[in-house]
Amino acid sequence: MAVSEKYVHGYTEREAERLYDQAATLADLLHHDTNYAEGDSVLEAGCGVGAQTVILAARSPRARITSVDISPESIAQAERLLGARAITNVSLQVADIFDLPFEDEEFDHVFVCFLLEHLEDPEGALESLKRELRPGGSITVIEGDHGSAFFNPPSNAASHAIGCLVESQARLGGDSLIGRRLFPLLTAAGFNEVAVSPRFVYADGTRPGMVEGFTRNTFTAMVVGAREKAMELGLSTPEEFDRGVSDLYRTAEEDGVFCYTFFKGTGIK
Repeated sequence: MAVSEKYVHGYTEREAERLYDQAATLADLLHHDTNYAEGDSVLEAGCGVGAQTVILAARSPRARITSVDISPESIAQAERLLGARAITNVSLQVADIFDLPFEDEEFDHVFVCFLLEHLEDPEGALESLKRELRPGGSITVIEGDHGSAFFNPPSNAASHAIGCLVESQARLGGDSLIGRRLFPLLTAAGFNEVAVSPRFVYADGTRPGMVEGFTRNTFTAMVVGAREKAMELGLSTPEEFDRGVSDLYRTAEEDGVFCYTFFKGTGIK
């Protein structure tokens, strides 16, 4: 199966915009405790269109970051983004994380964000990345968990639409519930001092930035992006799916509430 077919959200300009919205909205929540020192070498695995890369580079401007992705199109978009922002401490490269073109133990740190959920073998991916770390080096992994989505007003249709996304990703070999698995995955890969912390998103009418940036432009937009694949797999009718999306947008209104949990795991080689 081609790379573009395994990424449930699709490789579109709208998806790139969603990733940029997501990264900007969640930057403080997810990245406030990730900083790399001057001269540190960092491997970012699965950088995509560079949405997280620009945040990493800004927070650790004196680190040397190598960002890789299997999609040439995504790397090209990341190059344009980094160029537009005059970021110079990042090198970009097309590469498969299961067959990386680096020497073993070449990096001080590895950073992974929203990658493992799309892989058939996340355990193997972590083992491959561990080989790139020097002894004592760290790994940081951030993943979401769509099973953690709670909202008001309640809606069976909205839950169904989210379930279509979860099932579509599972049919493609991924796991959009992987956030809850970070601790056992990192432990099984042989990392030491494994620690996982939940990062809770709460959006209501008193937090318009989070409502716009996350409820509308990140989560609901992500569900919308899975519509075509859900129809292709026969998981829903268009009317049923669209009703669920409408109800998700309803949670972004003044009296609505939306909650979601990301998980951030760290470990030492």
